[in-house]
Amino acid sequence: MPRKKSRMSQEVNAGSMADIAFLLLIFFLVTTTIASDKGITNVLPPKIDPNNPPPEIDKNERNIFKILINSNDQLLVEDDFRDNTDGLDKEIKEFVMNFGDPDQENMDLYNSLPPVLKAQANRDPESSDHPNEAVVSIKTNRGTSYDLYLEVLDKVKKAYYEIYAERVGLTADEYRALSSRTAAEKELMDRGKENIPMAISIAEPDKGGE
Repeated sequence: MPRKKSRMSQEVNAGSMADIAFLLLIFFLVTTTIASDKGITNVLPPKIDPNNPPPEIDKNERNIFKILINSNDQLLVEDDFRDNTDGLDKEIKEFVMNFGDPDQENMDLYNSLPPVLKAQANRDPESSDHPNEAVVSIKTNRGTSYDLYLEVLDKVKKAYYEIYAERVGLTADEYRALSSRTAAEKELMDRGKENIPMAISIAEPDKGGE
């Protein structure tokens, strides 16, 4: 009696494929970098102790550059109405680098500036006394859009970073890319900011609609 030919099994062994798929999944989980939002890198003030209120600061009005943003995303900059932020960074830069009434320490600061910054420095007696006194105040409303608030804040910081960068011979982007990981970069960062603090006051939002 002739022997029957054995039929080859048509089933696929899926066990090894599952193992390979599992290994590939582990590989991608280990090697994939997932981007995360960092948010705004602002240092929040400490909580106020009701038993130890902060001292009142007597600041001359001319040393405060006031920016108000209402619930309709309209700006009031130094009592001047506008509907966009065009040129805001340039105005802030001029305000910060004004030497309207400098003391000896700030005259020394002025004399130490590179020519490019010294040429931009003003002596307007109606503006800030000197960079150490200049404060930029941002006040919003409960209805102010987050996008516009960030746009204004970015313009303010841009003005300061341009000052710091020009002081050490860099572009604003190059200065912002510096870190404190190396002594040379930290020295550039500190030299750019020396005696020119980034003084930004962010007031508590108004509750009203205007």
